[in-house]
Amino acid sequence: MGRSFRIARFVTPRALLAGVLMLVIAALGTIFVLYLIPSNDYIFLPDSAHPVAPLVKVQGGHNAANGGGIYFVDVLVEQANMLEQLFPGIESGSSLYPPAAVIAPGTDSAQQESVELSEMASSQQIAAAVALRADGRKVTVSDNGALIEAIEPGFPAANHLEPTDVIVAVNGTPTPTLKALQTAMVGRSIGSHLTFTVLRDRTTRRITLTTVPLRRGSHRGVVGIYLGQSETVHLPIHVSIDANGVGGPSAGLAFALEVLQQLGRNVDHGLKIAATGEIYLDGQVGPIGGIEQKTIGARAAGVDAFLVPAGQNAIDARKYADGLRIIPVESFQQALHALATLSQK
Repeated sequence: MGRSFRIARFVTPRALLAGVLMLVIAALGTIFVLYLIPSNDYIFLPDSAHPVAPLVKVQGGHNAANGGGIYFVDVLVEQANMLEQLFPGIESGSSLYPPAAVIAPGTDSAQQESVELSEMASSQQIAAAVALRADGRKVTVSDNGALIEAIEPGFPAANHLEPTDVIVAVNGTPTPTLKALQTAMVGRSIGSHLTFTVLRDRTTRRITLTTVPLRRGSHRGVVGIYLGQSETVHLPIHVSIDANGVGGPSAGLAFALEVLQQLGRNVDHGLKIAATGEIYLDGQVGPIGGIEQKTIGARAAGVDAFLVPAGQNAIDARKYADGLRIIPVESFQQALHALATLSQK
């Protein structure tokens, strides 16, 4: 009968260390590769709130030196990499969004950036107008036409009209207001030929499109555009606002508060106040996006309170406030009253 032998094989410490190092190197390599590969999603990241005063210059105005200040909040938006997509919580305070939540229909990233910069420029003029009116000064507004804000893919307007185009006439009929354009479009049957006169990059273009059904079975003819009103605000004094390349309309409330502060009104009452909200010519404050990141950014700046649009924005802001005072507002006048009341507490 033969003999059997069992040979014991021992893993030496050096071999074990080498194996662990190989695993670590492989894991780091995988992480690095995932970091380099872009995903289709976008990531929203917090950014500390910024003082508005250095960005605003008002003719005849001055910066208040009372220890307070108005702050605006923004959101850093980047295309997420695969690592961030697989592990969305890897960045503190971040949120992941699909492209449809960031880029308007029928718009590429470059066009979206152009739209947001246009919105920022418009919000600056509106903010100045609201502040000057609150100071008792006369502001006039002229209508320029209907602003194209987005285009529906697959409809006639796609690849012909562009976001930020301003429609000033349809089939030769002037359309200085959004209502005038809607009147010119209403009742158009499917297959109607419409010639749009548009302003683009300071040049006039005429583009003819043929209407198609809004949806299957519909008798309404459309070309697939989303519209807003294009306006020019005429201010009695010069006001300049430099947003340092930040896009979108959400800093409107903060800009309006700072303009009024520089006109000599005690707006902040010596407190550090962050504010966010789109502001309209009638002084109403509208909702904004990225409230989680903006609330975190306000906290990071150590402000005393954060003015936010009333409604869902205020509800969400309180979830991330962590002790920061959240003040919901529906209008510019309400914001001024809230700050005056806050200073007395």
